Amino acid sequence: MDTLTLEHLRTWVGRREEIEDVVAASRVAALAATLDRDDPPPAPGDALPPPWHWTLCVPAARQSALGPDGHPARGGFLPPVPLPRRMWAGGRLTFPRPLRVAQPVTRKSEVISVEHKSGRSGELVFVLVRHEFHGAAGLAVTEEHDIVYRGPPLAGTPAPAPLPAPAGCAWQRTVVPDDVLLFRYSALTFNGHRIHYDRRYATVVEGYPGLIVHAPLIATLLLDLLRRNLPGAAIAAFEFKAIKPLFDVAPFAVCGRPEGDGKTVTLWARDADGWLAMSGVATLA
Repeated sequence: MDTLTLEHLRTWVGRREEIEDVVAASRVAALAATLDRDDPPPAPGDALPPPWHWTLCVPAARQSALGPDGHPARGGFLPPVPLPRRMWAGGRLTFPRPLRVAQPVTRKSEVISVEHKSGRSGELVFVLVRHEFHGAAGLAVTEEHDIVYRGPPLAGTPAPAPLPAPAGCAWQRTVVPDDVLLFRYSALTFNGHRIHYDRRYATVVEGYPGLIVHAPLIATLLLDLLRRNLPGAAIAAFEFKAIKPLFDVAPFAVCGRPEGDGKTVTLWARDADGWLAMSGVATLA
């Protein structure tokens, strides 16, 4: 990527976007069903579990404004990075107070940085976006969202060596990432990215072995594992990093372990071969 292109992309730094929404009970119930939870019907005023805010304030681009990958065409709020593959690489979140069912919410977003790197796998561009979700009672969620853009795989380039998943989990749940689960989560988050539901596009155009499991879905399943095992815990912060993609070709496991300080829970996702797919740390209030 030449210097002029990078300088142009960096003109997006400081760009802002604001979206309003309501925490609809129907959407909360639909996500609970998608996660296979046996929750009671949500009632007005109920707290929204973290990180279920990802179903809220989602951009609603017109059909004619979508790019070939199903995302909104580049060059709007996000910079027009000229690399074909876009992935959610990780994030850092805090939860000062809960959002609540039937109450309004506003997402305020800003592009913080655009960085370019080159490695054995080709060019990479990292875009950092900061989001703030404000509910009726004030600031409810802060989020630093890491987005990575990459080129197609280079012929003859070996894949990065995978990392083994940690041993010694206290909790574990097996997840079967079939195409229905991926479609439902795409629908709930209004995510048109075709790698999650269009098998021909994912395998033929982008060269993946199957449909890709959404990084925020994996992160949601990690915190859902914590909630299933510590139902009374309040989550103050969460950070996660996508390490290795998960595909719908095999089940995967979400795992967790409370640490001795009583405040920290280590979480991770492990693929069917035992490799680390996502790492995360939750901090309890």
